[in-house]
Amino acid sequence: MRDDDHESTFGASMLEHEDAEPRNPTENPTMGELISQRFSRRGLLKGALAVSAISATVGTLALETAAEAQAQGAKSAFSFKEVEVGVDADHHVADGYEAQVLLRWGDPLTADAPAFDPAKQSAEAQSKQFGYNNDFVGYVPMTGAADPSAHGLLFVNHEYTNPHLMFPGVVEMKDGKPVLKNATPERFAIEAMAHGATVAEIRKTGSEWALVKDSRYNRRITAATEMQLSGPVAGTERVQTRADASGRKVLGTLNNCSGALTPWGTFVSGEENFHGYFSGKLPEGHREEANYKRLAVPSSPYAWGRFEERFDLAKEPNEANRFGWVIEVDPFDPNSVPKKRTALGRFKHEGADMIVAKDGRVVAYLGDDERFDYVYKFVTAGRFDPNNRASNLDLLDAGTLYVAKFAADGTHEWLPLVFGQGPLTAANGFQNQADVLIEARRAGDLLGATKMDRPEDITPNPVTGRVYVMLTNNTSRKDGEVDAANPRAKNAFGHIIEIAEADGDHTATKGRWEILLKCGDPSVAAVGASFSTETTKNGWFGMPDNAVVDSAGRLWVATDGNGIDVTGRTDGLWAVDTEGGARRTSKLFYRVPHGAELCGPCFTPDDTTAFVAVQHPGDDGPDWPEFGRRSYYEDLSTRWPDFKPDMPVRPSVVAITKKSGGKIGV
Repeated sequence: MRDDDHESTFGASMLEHEDAEPRNPTENPTMGELISQRFSRRGLLKGALAVSAISATVGTLALETAAEAQAQGAKSAFSFKEVEVGVDADHHVADGYEAQVLLRWGDPLTADAPAFDPAKQSAEAQSKQFGYNNDFVGYVPMTGAADPSAHGLLFVNHEYTNPHLMFPGVVEMKDGKPVLKNATPERFAIEAMAHGATVAEIRKTGSEWALVKDSRYNRRITAATEMQLSGPVAGTERVQTRADASGRKVLGTLNNCSGALTPWGTFVSGEENFHGYFSGKLPEGHREEANYKRLAVPSSPYAWGRFEERFDLAKEPNEANRFGWVIEVDPFDPNSVPKKRTALGRFKHEGADMIVAKDGRVVAYLGDDERFDYVYKFVTAGRFDPNNRASNLDLLDAGTLYVAKFAADGTHEWLPLVFGQGPLTAANGFQNQADVLIEARRAGDLLGATKMDRPEDITPNPVTGRVYVMLTNNTSRKDGEVDAANPRAKNAFGHIIEIAEADGDHTATKGRWEILLKCGDPSVAAVGASFSTETTKNGWFGMPDNAVVDSAGRLWVATDGNGIDVTGRTDGLWAVDTEGGARRTSKLFYRVPHGAELCGPCFTPDDTTAFVAVQHPGDDGPDWPEFGRRSYYEDLSTRWPDFKPDMPVRPSVVAITKKSGGKIGV
């Protein structure tokens, strides 16, 4: 999700809250402060640190010294010739690979969907076409497929819309500068239909992937799709509205960022910056005032309350409590109602990557993508049954949500967000578990969770058991919040944390953590980056965002925020070694066009295809007030992927394969 000084999702007004109201008001220690202490205490441990095992007790984490790692050899797990960094109008992939544009914004998904016509867009057409700003991408094989890695269902999030890139004539010149015109009801309706998600059946023939256009599974989920609230919050007073007295029926999903494939073959999707869709003022003295302020509701670059009353807080003060959840969609049932799984808590979700623990319970790792907010995990009460899919479909409705507290000695603790325990009581304004989940951020505040530098994807590695936390950046951290041992104040480039749970048990409430990477240019000493010396000028990156672990247990990292005026390179997909002497070595595999962000990397089960999402291509250019440094429809830095003068830029999903066949990266 785009954020911070290097980006703007809906314009400057969208993100004013990032440096103002929602800055976490507690005195909980920041991750930067703890990293600083951690590195200073371990100053004698030079070179790469690698987790090799964790003791059966919550004792010491086994760490390799640089000499031990070197003894294993410095051979990388990745053998491709990396891409040269740069910034231009096209995308680029490593030598020996093909990058095929598979699905573009506006592509028809159903037999009755019209062809994309940028001059004649309509809400009805968009509801049957591939949506905008694709983010998370997930792949699941078709049941009974002859080749599970050549025939499956793709699930894609559509996070938000860029009207200045979508519509001709919506930008006008005033005093020599471009200004975005106010939305019309027609434009609002199209944008609402461009949000949400897509389910698409795809098939590979030879080396080419294609949409199965007549598939019964092809489906759009939008801002108007009926959904069900489930779990502890469903039906409670704080989610009841005039339109839905039951507190169980919600229309639509908003700002869907990252997500995950569940072990039982459904997809989950995180609602992130939902605050930007609401406008109006709460009635004076309304109980949600503090709750909404903690989430910067309303912050209204879209201000959909002008078009639908439910987004006007003065008319529907509880509606915002019905967003900020993780939704679950069954791609194999096109008539199913998506469910908002409230047991996983309400905040600005990035994703919910999952792993099955030793005892069969399912663990989801969750990031709250805000400066100074928290890392969470959810442990189901029930156990996964691989032989009974139906019994797993509501596993996410019951369990325990935890928030992370990281200590300077390299240990961490998971603190339960359970009503009645610790400070989560009526004395602090919580009447039940629903209140705790609706106000998960405040619960984390009271528990003393560790303030983080924008937690995004948190990805467990099923091969090694370790967990990788993407922390994109935090330029709002002040000098006094870190010490000289780790000068990451105004942390522009982010870092990656590696977690090892106690005894390799993902349900454990304690474990150990280590820094895998501090990101940025290693040649600039003040940045303090920690890539290996084997990492080339092309291999380093800033702003880690999404991550995926392939079937061999190798880590791939997608970035958001690199650019010509930030790092002199576009965003892309980097392969990162986490083992042996090559640990902390990174190589650039794929880079996106001018102004784009790389999202949602995922692999087919045999690793022969990598899918990636290219979001908001061309979103840069002349300096103008509403959108900072951004281009617009008539003045684009690229027209990727069509490169036709009558076509706009089009966010797209790309399928990457090896020309000679075989696994990606080797």
